[in-house]
Amino acid sequence: MNETNRGDFRERIRQNFARQAAMHTIGAELTRVEHGMVEIELPFDVKLTQQHGILHAGIISAALDSACGFAAYSVIDAEASILTIEFKVNLMSPGRGERFLFRGEITKPGSNIIVADGRGYAISDGPAKLIASMTGTMMVIRGREGITG
Repeated sequence: MNETNRGDFRERIRQNFARQAAMHTIGAELTRVEHGMVEIELPFDVKLTQQHGILHAGIISAALDSACGFAAYSVIDAEASILTIEFKVNLMSPGRGERFLFRGEITKPGSNIIVADGRGYAISDGPAKLIASMTGTMMVIRGREGITG
């Protein structure tokens, strides 16, 4: 698919992200948008932790799902939208850090089904630490009432 069929995917992704209340609620910010790749960052907030003081798995999953979903937006036509239909998350290390980076990348684009892989990193002093990975399946939606790109 060429750039003209996708329209201005960066602006469309920014607008969709701005409407996503869940990401706003957790304090996430869209920091990078490229063709086939999106990054979302999140500052540490004790309100997002579980009982041991580490980032809750649900927060990690939500941020990875959004990063993968918005990466899928970058490879579809401007009239289409995306819904996640399946994902698997592997939690690899405790979510301890000052900030977190969630990157979604397209593994297999398609006209109806898109597969994306995500990685979550904890950032503090020193190198970023991989804390989670995700593989997600996204369905391209066209012409469905109430769901627009």
